[in-house]
Amino acid sequence: MKAAVLHESPGKLQIEDVRIDNPAPHEVLLRVGATGLCHSDLHYLERAYPLTGPTILGHEGAGVVEAVGAEVTYVKPGDHVISYPTAFCGQCEWCLSGRPTLCLQQGLTRAEGQPPRLTLSNGEPAIQFVGLSTFAEQMLVHENALVKINPDIPMDRAALVGCGVPTGVGAVIRTARVPEGATVAVIGCGGVGLNVIQGAVLAGASRIVAVDINDGKLELAKQFGATDTINNTAGDAVQQLHDLIPGAGGVDYSFEALGIKQTYELAFALLRRGGTATAIGVPNGNFELPMGEFLQEKKFQGSIMGSVQFRRDLPYLLDLYTKGRLKLDELVSNRIPLAEINEGYAAIGSGSIARSVVVFD
Repeated sequence: MKAAVLHESPGKLQIEDVRIDNPAPHEVLLRVGATGLCHSDLHYLERAYPLTGPTILGHEGAGVVEAVGAEVTYVKPGDHVISYPTAFCGQCEWCLSGRPTLCLQQGLTRAEGQPPRLTLSNGEPAIQFVGLSTFAEQMLVHENALVKINPDIPMDRAALVGCGVPTGVGAVIRTARVPEGATVAVIGCGGVGLNVIQGAVLAGASRIVAVDINDGKLELAKQFGATDTINNTAGDAVQQLHDLIPGAGGVDYSFEALGIKQTYELAFALLRRGGTATAIGVPNGNFELPMGEFLQEKKFQGSIMGSVQFRRDLPYLLDLYTKGRLKLDELVSNRIPLAEINEGYAAIGSGSIARSVVVFD
């Protein structure tokens, strides 16, 4: 099969022939239909992240089951599925307490001494990114990394519900539990930020303020439900917010979707007394917060994959899409072949791009 391999970080993805093994017990072989280009993978292309070997990136995918290993009970050949990067083991304390995104992931990978799932043409094992590696024509994964979906859902739309959509919507609905009528600020209006905005719409927020430095992305934010926008290059964002909502002292909830020191700190600065900031973006380094403001009952918390229970919540999100309450069609800006994946990532900086999706024939 063809796959996009990263040999060093930072670096470019190389399209190579990769051998994929047969399914072992509890494993499922998929034909990938589509995979989204997420910023979490882009970090490995742009920053120096440690790699333990050649790595096949990608974690936002959808496909069709081709074969199953022994003891697989959840899916069968022909089923349409979404893969999910925080697979659940079903036996650790987090799974048993209903918080599978924090799962310790016991027994979900092959044991030492077993043959690798993925092998390069030179015989070297390939690292399977977060147990998935969706930047390939096929995937071999544990059945607990999959959720069955309605086969009528187009693959390019379904793939986005494997990461960006639940990460954004879930951060509002599940992690922060934003109540109806609250005020919300969203910092960073890329693929995840747009879904935070959608989550705030679903929650019934009264004001949804989109914050970015790109006017194109701010225009996209309006299409997804932002009531107000702030361009952070046009003046101090905190003062701009106070001018938009005078007398409030800030917003009730803020969400950071970039993973940058300055935007982490901005998310906290935009809060009113008693407000809650939620970090979603993959962080790089450290940040600083004014400790005295915690005595105003302000909070700063993290969110991983929107705190969702993915076999319950992903079908729910797709149901919202079929009912016209969740925008997925509008998220797909570009459909590209695997051979153009580097160009797809280069285009992410454009303000007109919500999400690029690799579509396989």
